[in-house]
Amino acid sequence: MNFSKLVLITLASALFFVSCTDDDNNNLEAPLGSYDNGFLILNQGGFGHNDASVSYISSDFATAQNDIFSVVNPMITLGDTGQDIGFNGENAYIVLNGSNKIEVVNRYTMKSVASINSGLKNPRYIAFVNGKGYVTNWGDGTVKTDDYVAVIDLTTNKVSSSIPVEEGPERILENLGKLYVAHKGGFNYGNKISVINAATSSVSTTITVGDLPENMVIKDGTLWVACAGMPSYASPLVETAGQIVKVNLSTNAVTSTIAYSDAKKHLSNFVLNGNDAYYTVDSDVFKMSTTATALPTTSAFSTTEQGVYGVYSFAVHGSHIYVGDAGDYEHNGKVYVYALTSPSIGKLEKTFAVGTIPAGFYFND
Repeated sequence: MNFSKLVLITLASALFFVSCTDDDNNNLEAPLGSYDNGFLILNQGGFGHNDASVSYISSDFATAQNDIFSVVNPMITLGDTGQDIGFNGENAYIVLNGSNKIEVVNRYTMKSVASINSGLKNPRYIAFVNGKGYVTNWGDGTVKTDDYVAVIDLTTNKVSSSIPVEEGPERILENLGKLYVAHKGGFNYGNKISVINAATSSVSTTITVGDLPENMVIKDGTLWVACAGMPSYASPLVETAGQIVKVNLSTNAVTSTIAYSDAKKHLSNFVLNGNDAYYTVDSDVFKMSTTATALPTTSAFSTTEQGVYGVYSFAVHGSHIYVGDAGDYEHNGKVYVYALTSPSIGKLEKTFAVGTIPAGFYFND
């Protein structure tokens, strides 16, 4: 769950579930048999409600189905608070934050492969390198010193060891045998990136970036880090603006920082697509060149016409932009598909109803 949404999610009541389509013709109850050539949406579900789910939409948008894990594995409950999905080979690893477990499934059929039920405490995100999985864990959220990265033996699907890290590890990214961990801070506020040498299972260095680093992308030897900035409710700390930080991976040195001048501007959902970067501020989608030296002042388009209060999840893939809307965090959310290419950028093309709190898109091509 996103820290900024923690209170809302905790207060969320029971799930009201409907099938996921533009109309009622795609209400499928039997397994589709294959879930490739499309994308998965991980729905967090209400915190404490044990109702996390996965939705599927085909690449041509002609087929859609909700709760596909349960459809394929009716005897298994997916769990509480879906946090992340990681693909490795033919398997998908579904991280369940509230259940302290990972469900392993075949990514193309959704059939259960294994459950990892021990060695995890408040698991967040997952990455893979050299036949092992690496999962960030908060530990006890009220304790600053027990955070770690769990190392999973992918042949046995068991946690084999752990790597202590700073408080609040979130996103984790692999590159050339190294792991980069963004420390958003857990229940507190962070501004560090840990660099882990996978060969030695140890932290080699930490890099100071902006406040609340969220998304990370690697392109041409540079680590891009999108930092949300300190929120207004962080009293007695001072509110700070969102910013994008670039790090040279050869030296681990920050090479540039571009930030909003307005401390109340907090960006999120940063992605790179070719020579363009995209991110969101509240309900607006922004686009900029990867060579830009300042953040854009005008959005590419807004999602307010669809009633989106704030973009919860976001992706750019192929010729489309995908937005996940959590709505009231209680009932089923929605996915909006927009045109990517100018001059039609931001034109709404499709709408799908999905599960509660759509938290991420995973393209299963």
